Amino acid sequence: MFEYMTAQEAAEKWNVSLRWVQRLCKENRIEGAMNINRVWLIPQAAAKPDDARKKKNKDFSKNL
Repeated sequence: MFEYMTAQEAAEKWNVSLRWVQRLCKENRIEGAMNINRVWLIPQAAAKPDDARKKKNKDFSKNL
C-alpha cells in the first residue's frame, strides 16, 4: 500500500505554505494527489513541483 502525507505535512517538508500545496493539488501539479473528505493526500515520494513563476538559467548577458 502507498504511503501518504497530508497537505500540511507536505508544506512543512517542502518549506512552503499549506495554501500553496492545496493550490498545487487542485491544479493537478502533484502527481498522485487525491482529495478525500476535503483532505488532500499526497504520496510520500512525490517531488515538489517547480515554481512556474521562476525561470531557470536565464542569460542576462544578452541584454548588455
